[in-house]
Amino acid sequence: MMPNRAQTTTQRQAYWIPAVFVGAMLLVIAVNIVMVFFATSTFPGLDTDKAYVQGLAYNETLKEAAASEALGWQAKAEIAEGGDLVLSLQNAEGQPVTGMDLRGQMVRTATTSMDRAIAFTPATGQPGLYLAALDLPANGLWELRVAGTVTATGVVWQWNDRIMVP
Repeated sequence: MMPNRAQTTTQRQAYWIPAVFVGAMLLVIAVNIVMVFFATSTFPGLDTDKAYVQGLAYNETLKEAAASEALGWQAKAEIAEGGDLVLSLQNAEGQPVTGMDLRGQMVRTATTSMDRAIAFTPATGQPGLYLAALDLPANGLWELRVAGTVTATGVVWQWNDRIMVP
């Protein structure tokens, strides 16, 4: 018995349903492969070295931040015309803070791959001013993280600020 022509046409028309389903699944798989590629190729890795150890010492970090804030020191950072970073530091009475051993870090808020450590030196003849040469790979918004100790007394101080680098 031969199938009639109407049955064959109906059967052929019904094949598009599984084909659309398979095509949609292949599209989802292709999109996922592209997303995995971009996720693994653009993320530089951990945001912080030794994150677990730093997490264990988080209460100590909070105590240090509170102690720095309790000092009442005022800091101001700006980019000089030559591209150097100038940090002005005054104590709670408005007097310049001298004798600091400062270290800093310029952190890009979007990625850690551009972070740079910076070294501060006291400005000669200007108490309370500290200079750092900047060699940054990009302009824009950066976070400045400064920490230091007063050499004579051992007082620990830390400070963060956001800076626009032209």
